[in-house]
Amino acid sequence: MMEHIEWQQGEFVISTDRARLDIAAIHCYLSERSYWAQGRSRAAVERSIEHSLCFGIYYNNAQAGFARLLTDYCTVAYLADVFVLEDYRGRGLGKWLMACVLAHPALQAMPKWVLHTLDAHTLYSQYGFAAPAHPEWIMEYRPQSS
Repeated sequence: MMEHIEWQQGEFVISTDRARLDIAAIHCYLSERSYWAQGRSRAAVERSIEHSLCFGIYYNNAQAGFARLLTDYCTVAYLADVFVLEDYRGRGLGKWLMACVLAHPALQAMPKWVLHTLDAHTLYSQYGFAAPAHPEWIMEYRPQSS
């Protein structure tokens, strides 16, 4: 089992300890306020967290933001469900979160990172993310029931 890592910046903490996550707050944001996970069930949020490397942002132990990474720790990392709650935006927390994700010691040799975004290209490009070099190589499978 991997050790939990924490970073501190003033009164804010970023932690990889899943036990600290406020699942209700994360589910509420994802299912009600995000554009990408509208209607996602609490069970789906819980299962996705269980199988991901998670990064929680906390202010006085209250959930302020979140990101999760799906990875094999060897060949690819998929960044998902990244957000900072509205009350905490405008403080550089998204940038700090990205810096912490990319600084995680277990991910330093990762050759490929992937994410999807509709509106945060400027943020992610600051960290080296770009449009796929070969978009023609990328396909998605979406069962009709999705």
